[in-house]
Amino acid sequence: MPEEKKGTTTVPVSEEQELPEPEGPEPPELEGPEPPELEGPEPPELEPELPELSEELSDEPREAAVGYRPVFAVREFRAVFLAHALSLLGVVVSEIALTVLVYGLTGSPLLSALAFALGFLPYIAGGTLLAGVADRFPARRVLVVCDLVCAGCAALMALPSTPVVALLALRCVIAAVSPVFSGTRMATLTEILGDGDLFVLGRSLLRIVSQSAVLVGFGLGGVLLTFVSPRGALVVTLGTFLASALLLRFGTRRRPARAGGGSLVRYSLSGTREVLGDRRIRALLLLLWAPPMFVVAPEALAAAYADEIGVGTAGVGLLMCAMPVGTIAGELYAGAALSPAARSRIVLPLAAGGLLPLLVYPLHPGLGWILLTLLLAGSTGAYTLGLDRWFVDAVPEELRGRAMTVHTAGLMTIQGVGMALAGAAAEFWAVSTVVGGVGVLGTVCCVLLALEVRRTGRA
Repeated sequence: MPEEKKGTTTVPVSEEQELPEPEGPEPPELEGPEPPELEGPEPPELEPELPELSEELSDEPREAAVGYRPVFAVREFRAVFLAHALSLLGVVVSEIALTVLVYGLTGSPLLSALAFALGFLPYIAGGTLLAGVADRFPARRVLVVCDLVCAGCAALMALPSTPVVALLALRCVIAAVSPVFSGTRMATLTEILGDGDLFVLGRSLLRIVSQSAVLVGFGLGGVLLTFVSPRGALVVTLGTFLASALLLRFGTRRRPARAGGGSLVRYSLSGTREVLGDRRIRALLLLLWAPPMFVVAPEALAAAYADEIGVGTAGVGLLMCAMPVGTIAGELYAGAALSPAARSRIVLPLAAGGLLPLLVYPLHPGLGWILLTLLLAGSTGAYTLGLDRWFVDAVPEELRGRAMTVHTAGLMTIQGVGMALAGAAAEFWAVSTVVGGVGVLGTVCCVLLALEVRRTGRA
């Protein structure tokens, strides 16, 4: 059957129209049927498509628009954000209170320091042996149970009859639960915010809260201890964990487990092997871990460096605060002012060159220049926004909870290792030399990892 085209619509022409007809009656046959066949059906077909097209076009600017406001527009994220702030406050207060409490009971600086260090050491065990919990069970249940376990530990620590050994053991339990909680929460964010730009911004906000805790949390904890005893401060910790559990229970909806079956430990270890066995995921993880491992050196050696240059305790506080301030500023700028494409473009340059400012240390500049150096080094942490997106895209959904838990456990563990190695090196060399050497060694490692990330996928 021949066809006649009008605009973009193809309309069949009937056989009667092909037969030769007298010229007189032809116009009524063609003009009469044409309006309903050609003009009538076209508007209903085209008009619904135009609004859809316009909606798609209007969505593009929304996706390209930057800023944190769309993240806070998601009700579930507001609950997760507030719960994170409360539980983090609980952890910070418990660390201070427990350190003071153990020192008061024993008079031992070693045990007091151990009470603080135990916040890092069990991460690797919890992150590897319990990683499967994040995928095996519904996320909301895992998060609430983790908060309740931490609340129970805080309640036992607050009891006057709890001995020092039990205090340290309970601190280990909280530390072992933390990577499971953090990994589950990270994986849940992809379900609450999607695995696109909103997830990246949501993760950034949680990191900003964590960095802010470094600046204000310990100060508030110290003020709190001037009004209440250490065990009383642990009661405050109990309250924050319970409040977080309530927020997560009633502020988020139930979601099914991602996977399951078999022994939990075997399931967790198999997930860890899958995560580290994938070349792309392994490269991204190492790039997420390596810069923080090296960049903690100036903070770990802040007291020793302040003594080396003679700036006193006030200088220690400034040296400790400068890098977190730079990190917060860098993340806020990248999240609020850069598009997703721009954040992706800065990942490899910032990750590879973020430690270069530390090379200023051996030149022995004044305190002001060192503070600017630390601010600059901290601001390069903005690379994590784009790298978070690559990591989520690379990890299969059924592996996501275990991958996030391994990421959290590895990050905390490797920072502890970095602090210990920096301290050990400072026993033999000047702090300025150690930090400069960390800048050189760290830059070489990060450049190699950036090249590996580029090779394993589109950067």
